[in-house]
Amino acid sequence: MKPFRKLIPAAVWLLLIFAAGKGLAEVRLPRLISDGMVLQRESRVNIWGWARPGEKVNLEFRGRHYRTAADGEGRWLLRIRSGAAGGPFTMGIEGENRITLKDIYAGEVWLCSGQSNMALPIARVEERYPDLVAGADNPAIRHFFVPMRYDFNRPQEDLEAGAWQGATAETVRGFSAAAYFFALALYEKYGVPIGLINASVGGTPVEAWMSEKALQAWPVHLDSALRCRDESYVQGILAADQARIGSWFRLLRAQDAGYADPAASWADPDYDDSSWPMMPVPSFWKERGLGPINGAVWFRREIDLPETMAGQPGRLILGAIVDADSVFLNGTFVGTTSYQYPPRRYAVPAGLLKAGKNLLTVRVISNIGSGGFIKDKAYQLVVAGDTLDLSGEWRCQVGAVMEPLAGQTFIQYKPLGLFNGMIAPLLNYRIKGAIWYQGESNTGRAQEYTRLFPDLIRDWRQQFSQGKFPFLYVQLANFMAARSEPAESGWAALREAQRKTLALPNTGMAVAIDIGEWNDIHPLNKQDVGGRLALWARRLAYKDKKLVPSGPLLRTSRVEGSKIILSFDHTGSGLAVRDGGELRHFAIAGADGRFVWAQARITGDRVEVWSEAISRPAVVRYGWADNPAGANLINREGLPASPFSTEK
Repeated sequence: MKPFRKLIPAAVWLLLIFAAGKGLAEVRLPRLISDGMVLQRESRVNIWGWARPGEKVNLEFRGRHYRTAADGEGRWLLRIRSGAAGGPFTMGIEGENRITLKDIYAGEVWLCSGQSNMALPIARVEERYPDLVAGADNPAIRHFFVPMRYDFNRPQEDLEAGAWQGATAETVRGFSAAAYFFALALYEKYGVPIGLINASVGGTPVEAWMSEKALQAWPVHLDSALRCRDESYVQGILAADQARIGSWFRLLRAQDAGYADPAASWADPDYDDSSWPMMPVPSFWKERGLGPINGAVWFRREIDLPETMAGQPGRLILGAIVDADSVFLNGTFVGTTSYQYPPRRYAVPAGLLKAGKNLLTVRVISNIGSGGFIKDKAYQLVVAGDTLDLSGEWRCQVGAVMEPLAGQTFIQYKPLGLFNGMIAPLLNYRIKGAIWYQGESNTGRAQEYTRLFPDLIRDWRQQFSQGKFPFLYVQLANFMAARSEPAESGWAALREAQRKTLALPNTGMAVAIDIGEWNDIHPLNKQDVGGRLALWARRLAYKDKKLVPSGPLLRTSRVEGSKIILSFDHTGSGLAVRDGGELRHFAIAGADGRFVWAQARITGDRVEVWSEAISRPAVVRYGWADNPAGANLINREGLPASPFSTEK
C-alpha cells in the first residue's frame, strides 16, 4: 500500500499541515481566565495558558503591555498589575490568534470551599429571603462554580467547565448562599467588587481537600488515596455500588404491594384505603408501631378544596422526608426526591386540582434506619395565596419490607481526589483569602480533626504561594435534639477542634450555635453565617482593629477554691446574657470527669462557674452538646460565645 501522504496532492497536504499548525498554535486560556472574571485588586496577578512551544504571547490590560513566550511544553504565564478596584475592563491576549476578554473587574477574590453547607445554593433558602433574591442586581458580585471532579493520579491544570456570573435575579439562585451573603456584607461596607470561587462538594471530609504532600503526614489517608490510583479498583467499587443499589430498588418495586395491580396502584384516587390504619404526619414510623423497618410505606390523605381553588396552579410543601419520596396528586405524579436532606417543594400544575375531594399520595422509601416525616417542618398546600395545613392524620400502609441498603461508597470523598480535581486548577489564581464551611463529615473523628484541619490550612497556604492569607471558617451549627443532661457529643468535640484551630495565625471562626435548626443539617439562616464570616474578613483582611469580629472566645481558666474562673477574648463592650436571665449550659466536673450542670455568673469581664455538688472542680464545659439549646453567653454586640472545654 502506498503511504497515505502520496495519495494527497502536494498543495492539499501543505494546507493540512498549515491548518494543523494553526490549531496547535492557538493561545488557549484556563476556564478561570474568562469573561466576567474578578482579579485581585492592587496586586500582581497571574494570567496563564497554553500555546505552541516558543510561541510569543502579548497581553494588554488597563493601558499596560506584557510579553512572554510559551515554554518547551507549551505553557506560559504573565504576572500583570491588576490595578485599583473598578471595572468593567477588557483584556487582549494575542499569539498567533487573538482573544479579547470582556467585563473584567478588579476587586477581592475569595475561595469558598467545604461541604454541603457551603455548596448550598440560594435556591434552597429562597423562601426565607424572597425579596433579596427577586431584587438581586449587583454585577459587582461575581460567582464561579467549580464543577465536581476528582483525580487521584495527578493535579489537574484546568477545570472541565465553569463561568463567571454576576448576581442578578436570574443567576443568584445558583450562588452559594453562605458565600453570597458574605460577599454582600463586604460589598455594602466597602463598595469593592467581590469574586467568589465556589469549590465545594456535599458530604466531603477534610482529607478529600488535602494535597498529596500534606497527606504524607497521614499514612492511613495517603494509602487510601494511592489505592484509588488503580482505575480497576475504582471502577470495581463504582460498578458494585451501582449493581447493588439498582438491584435493591428493582426488588423493592417488584415486591411493593402498592404496585401489585398494574391497573390501579395505591396512588389511584379510586383505590379503597378505608381499612388502612392512621398515622400522624409528621412523625417517624418507629414512633407509631411500625418499628425501624426499611422498604416502602404509602401515605394517603384527602384534601377538601373550595371552588375558588379548582384548576389553579399551586405548590406542595412537604417538609423533609427520610429517605426518599414520590408524590401523586389525584393519581398524577408531581415530584420526587431521592434523599432526605432537600426540602420537598413540588409544583402543582394548573387543571389538576378540583373542587371538593382531592387525594394526595406519598410513597416513602426508607433505605436504612427509621423512615418518616421530619417534625417542625411545614406540610402545606399553597394555592392562589391560600395555605392549607396538611399535617395531621393520614392513612398509611406498608408496601414492602426490605433488608437495609448498605451505604454508597462515595469515591469523591476519598483523600486527595478533590484537591487534585478542584483546587489544583485554581492555584495560579490570586486570592484575598478563603472561607470554609465543613466538619459535619468528620464529627466521628474530632481528635484527628484537631490536626487535620490545621494541616489543610497550612497546605493551602503553601500550595497557593500567597503567604498566610486569611482563612475564615464556620463552626458547626446546633443540630439534632437537645438533651436535658450533660453528655458526650461528637459535634461538640468537633467544634472544640475548630476552636483550637484559631491558634493558627490569620484565622477566624464564625460561631453558629444559635442559628442552626435541630431538625436540619442544612439550616436556612445563611445570612447571619455570611455576615459573621464578613466580620472576620473586616478584622483580618481589611485590618479593622476596632471591630469586634466574634463573640467571646475562651482565653484562660483557673481554679479558685470551689470555682473555676474563665476569661475571654472578644468580649467587646462587655459580657452579657442573651435573654437577660441566668447563664445556662455550663457543666462542671471534678477529677473523675463526671459532669453536672453548673451555676455561672458574669463578674466584670470574667465568668465564675461552680456547683454545690463539686467541691474540687477540675473542668468546665460550655455549650457541650450536639444542640446546646439555651446556651446564652454573648457579648453586648450580640455575638454568641463559642462552646468550649477547659480540658487540655
